[in-house]
Amino acid sequence: MKLDILAVGSHPDDVELSCSGTIAKEIDRGKKVGILDLTRGELGTRGTAEIRDREAKAAAEVLGVKMRHNLEFSDGFFENNTAHKLEVIKIIRKYRPEIILCNAVEDRHIDHGKGAKLVSEACFLSGLRKIETIMEGNRQEAWRPKHVFHYIQWKNLKPDFVVDISGYLDKKLESVLAYRSQFFDENSKEPETPISSSNFLDSITYRAQDMGRLINTQHAEGFTVERNVAVDSIFDLI
Repeated sequence: MKLDILAVGSHPDDVELSCSGTIAKEIDRGKKVGILDLTRGELGTRGTAEIRDREAKAAAEVLGVKMRHNLEFSDGFFENNTAHKLEVIKIIRKYRPEIILCNAVEDRHIDHGKGAKLVSEACFLSGLRKIETIMEGNRQEAWRPKHVFHYIQWKNLKPDFVVDISGYLDKKLESVLAYRSQFFDENSKEPETPISSSNFLDSITYRAQDMGRLINTQHAEGFTVERNVAVDSIFDLI
């Protein structure tokens, strides 16, 4: 199965928090989208890896993605090395996405920037024919995505472009709230974390509103780029 978009997150819920509105919109437009999680988020203060597995599955069903796969790298300790890049390359070559959405280039959690660089480098290397990979018994052909875009996470990075997600905020919030163990729940007995407060949950909405304000729409999501984004006509920017 070939994908149009592969959204990659260092942890389950990275994608939902950061770019699920964009994903939901493109799925409604007929695009095939998948999610790749690098780790199971096993170091998270609240819940367990098994709970996160179930929550990730539920979130994927909310969004209607075609596939979701977890590479089960070590949360907090995975490295941007040959072995890890080859595993990402295998997934890229299997699904042959046109666009990769991945972690913020700089962020509060060390895995986010590390995951961003790992995935970006894997995208480039995936296009080199002399790098051989085998998956499910078959030698894979080289494939390089056309674009790598980084979503914005904890830090308020300046976006290089924003995507109008007006009409899709409810779907975004539904996918986020599939992770019931992680976010605000007044009945939870789990320890408090930076993302378990009601303020953080509210911030998902007010960030989308603020991004929307920048482009005179209701809601939006921001992205940064590694190289200039080209348009065929200046009117494509309207």
